[in-house]
Amino acid sequence: MIKPLADRVVIEPKEAEKQTAAGLYIPDTAKEKPQQGVVLAVGPGKKDEPMEVKEGDMVLYGKYAGTEVTIDDKKYLIVKQSDILAII
Repeated sequence: MIKPLADRVVIEPKEAEKQTAAGLYIPDTAKEKPQQGVVLAVGPGKKDEPMEVKEGDMVLYGKYAGTEVTIDDKKYLIVKQSDILAII
């Protein structure tokens, strides 16, 4: 598993919607990048900035935040705590 450093967080992004509320199927090329996910690992934080999120939290993050990493055919996102907008 990935162990983040400093104020970084590892997130497993929620899958993009495959169907609209009206029942229309969305093709892969038109799907939007998900902005929600579950926190899998949290770094130790910085001296002047304690970590506010914890493992298992569902979070909302910026659309272009972080770095995507693929390990064992699973996509993860590594973001700084400051890129997390809210805990849901």
